[in-house]
Amino acid sequence: MTERKPPGVSFESFVDKQIREAAERGEFDRLKGFGKPLENDTAPYDELWWVKQKMHTEGASVLPPSLTLRKQAEDAAEAARAAVSETQLRRILGEINTKIAAALARPPAGPPLNLTLFDVDAMAARWRAERTGPSGAS
Repeated sequence: MTERKPPGVSFESFVDKQIREAAERGEFDRLKGFGKPLENDTAPYDELWWVKQKMHTEGASVLPPSLTLRKQAEDAAEAARAAVSETQLRRILGEINTKIAAALARPPAGPPLNLTLFDVDAMAARWRAERTGPSGAS
């Protein structure tokens, strides 16, 4: 569909011809989702549905960077509490601490960050205590 519309041909008939030729070549035969029902066809119509879907698939955020980092910190704390090993806990907290340190050095735009670095050793000790139980033995 890189060819230009010839002069004297209406735009609609030019596009219709392109679509018909592509269909004849079978370019529409194996499209993703072909023959499957539309997702969530009972939802009310939203004319910006495609923008929201694109942002979701691209991982884009409408939150200011400071709020995005706050959310990432919350998610990291939750993931650290659910970690299956102390090594995993330390890796999760190390990664988010790197991001927080960078944001503290150069504050991002938006609302105040209101974050401090996680105390990895204290969280690791708490994590170990939760797994050993009240008797102190596993």
